[in-house]
Amino acid sequence: MNVFEYAMQMELDGRAYYEKMAGQADNASIKSILLELAQDEVKHYTIFKKFSQGDFSGAEEMKASGTRVLQNAKNVFQQIAKDKKDYSFAADTRETWKKAQEIEKKSEDFYREKAAAENDDKIKATLNLIADEEHKHWALIEHVIQFLDRPEQWLEDAEWNHLDEY
Repeated sequence: MNVFEYAMQMELDGRAYYEKMAGQADNASIKSILLELAQDEVKHYTIFKKFSQGDFSGAEEMKASGTRVLQNAKNVFQQIAKDKKDYSFAADTRETWKKAQEIEKKSEDFYREKAAAENDDKIKATLNLIADEEHKHWALIEHVIQFLDRPEQWLEDAEWNHLDEY
């Protein structure tokens, strides 16, 4: 299995994990964040598929599309704050998100390692852009975990306002 095939499988696995989490989510706002994360994994998969077919236009594609998940998550948290509901989550919810965060960190490290070893500047740039996207996912998940740990305080402190800094 070459690096692109391996990366494609990682992205498919990530998508499946997020879709599974979304299917189990009882909060519509959190579910929407999960589905956006799954969509980003599909976007990454598509770029690696093109790479495996000899099309290396992925760097330009990534720059043009980027991820909107952070801004959309910020909108979700703004709506949650306006709703002023009491939130409670299943006992295993935090661990499920921690696992997702570990997957994102592993992916980011993998893409950075492969980028460092790559000689083709376009492929290197795309691998680094995808690593940056995975880092944004990691940071978003960190905010979700903080929200899960202390929803009322987290919303009052408006810590989600810093999401777009990543």
